[in-house]
Amino acid sequence: MNDTTNQSDQIMSAAGQSLSVQRTGGTHRPGDSIGAGSAAAKRKNWIKRAKYFASAIAVIIVSMTAAGLLLGGIGFTGVMMVALAVMAAAYVFSNYPKVKVPKRADLSQGDPKQMVARTELWLESQRPALPAPAAKIVEDLGVQLDSLGIQLETVDANHPAAREVRELVGEYIPETIDNYRKVPEHMRSEAHAGKTADQRLTDSLGKISTEVDRVTRRLAEGALDDLAIKDRYLEYRYGGDELLEDITGKKN
Repeated sequence: MNDTTNQSDQIMSAAGQSLSVQRTGGTHRPGDSIGAGSAAAKRKNWIKRAKYFASAIAVIIVSMTAAGLLLGGIGFTGVMMVALAVMAAAYVFSNYPKVKVPKRADLSQGDPKQMVARTELWLESQRPALPAPAAKIVEDLGVQLDSLGIQLETVDANHPAAREVRELVGEYIPETIDNYRKVPEHMRSEAHAGKTADQRLTDSLGKISTEVDRVTRRLAEGALDDLAIKDRYLEYRYGGDELLEDITGKKN
């Protein structure tokens, strides 16, 4: 029984190391995320994988323990089979299930948090096909979309700015990238009507980035105004010489 327990401990340790190696070598790393929304979606996926992996390890250990009790030990061959089963489970659940890339039609659906996460995941899936300047703008868009999503959480869905954002996110961004990807790769660096496809994509994404920033600032104006009003009220109510007199009991 002690031998079986020791084997279980060794397998659990090996399982943890194997999953760690697979995880650090995987394609979905935190640094690949362009924003907090997509990073959160990936973390959720990793938690799901870890749960599946833990369940698989539990089944392997229970099966090993039962076999050890019935057979009086599983021997070297049994230990090797268990180790292979653990490695297989680590490989499978470090790669599956994959983070689901949203469809273009779904980008503007759901609440602001879902909309931001979906758009960031979709943009990340498109990024490898984009020229370097455009890819850099996509990375900046991730940060901008995070800020915009926070603003939208307190805005009515029928607010003109909210409708404008859904248009930007659900139509302009994907249309711009889809139109670029329709151009054959060998023709993207050829000038057409004064600019190359690479240049037009970069310029268009730059304009969209500027517009996203403008909408975010417009939505933030209300909060800034409220903060300024509250600051003035507190200054009038508690600030200045009156506050100093209350604290020290002396007048200047």
